[in-house]
Amino acid sequence: MTPSARYAAAIEVLDVILGGEPAEKALTNWARRNRYAGSKDRAAVRDHVFDILRKKRTCAAFGGGKDGRSLVLGLLRQTGMEPASVFTGEGYAPNTLTANERLFEAPNLSEAEAADLPDWVWPLWRDGLGDLAAETAKTQRERANVALRVNQSKGSVEQAMLLLAKDEITTAPHSSVASCLNVQSNQRRLVQSEAYLLGLVELQDASSQEAVRAWPIQSTDRVLDFCAGGGGKSLAIASMHGAKVSAHDSSAKRMSDIPVRAKRAAVEIDVVASEELRQRPLFDLVVCDAPCSGSGTWRRTPDAKWKLTAEDLTNFHSQQVAILKEASQFLKPGGTLIYSTCSVFVQENSETIETFLSLEPSFQKASEHLIVPTTENDGFYFSVLN
Repeated sequence: MTPSARYAAAIEVLDVILGGEPAEKALTNWARRNRYAGSKDRAAVRDHVFDILRKKRTCAAFGGGKDGRSLVLGLLRQTGMEPASVFTGEGYAPNTLTANERLFEAPNLSEAEAADLPDWVWPLWRDGLGDLAAETAKTQRERANVALRVNQSKGSVEQAMLLLAKDEITTAPHSSVASCLNVQSNQRRLVQSEAYLLGLVELQDASSQEAVRAWPIQSTDRVLDFCAGGGGKSLAIASMHGAKVSAHDSSAKRMSDIPVRAKRAAVEIDVVASEELRQRPLFDLVVCDAPCSGSGTWRRTPDAKWKLTAEDLTNFHSQQVAILKEASQFLKPGGTLIYSTCSVFVQENSETIETFLSLEPSFQKASEHLIVPTTENDGFYFSVLN
């Protein structure tokens, strides 16, 4: 495919997404319909689509419309690329620009537009991040970096970098998070790399690594990861703290990869189904990495920020409180309860904790931390309760 044809394909996919189809599904269906497109073509179309979804409001403002064609036009104008060089009408390129499309005057953007956030979300973003709101919104307009956690029971950071380099994957140490590497090139080769297959490195964002390392976990603790999902934090807890970890999730299917991942990392994770959990002794520490809006990770799933509603946020809050109440039942007296989200919204973070504490006054908040989204990490919140 030519560069122009890739933009034309992005227009096609974007129109499907704007019609309500999830981004991943729209991209997958496009690839199935266009099997002539090679891996580089599919990657380029995906990158265009996600770049535009991260910047949908500014692309609409700069492109003069909200359909796929206008959004691509707006992206090109923001990046300084000459639109006429893409909209040529030749071959599989988009049709040539109309007279109206050739007219352009830089728009005056509101704060919410400049942040590429819905109007109703911007005040919540600002409440959560204060003076850093505009800066962090800017980071969410760009592609997320890929971070790795080095499993130091299998080797050092330096050894991991050298082994990854053998597979032509270049990395650099994170600026502040120990044992974390930022991938600089060939990220799509990671899961086939020797370092990954040997369990020397694991995909995990730097903010999650920083949080898990800060949690007050002793090697003698029995830890329950109550909302384990795919087991990323279970693996990190076992690797970093040497604690005995049990992983649980309301959906057993979400945990299906944990045994394979644990074997590769050379750690033991006890996967516990819901019906088995009450048969286990109470735990020293329970982690609740609760479902949330994911607002701290929106550059990875940019269509999510355009689909979120105020009702969704209220429902997340209620669900989070309910999860904390349920999870606390599995904690031994005097134990530690940790709550975390990948959100920057007060309603999902400190307000959830305050609501829970009002219902369960036997708990006290020992500490809380918000890891602000940066170019090197996603946003992440956690609170420690005793």
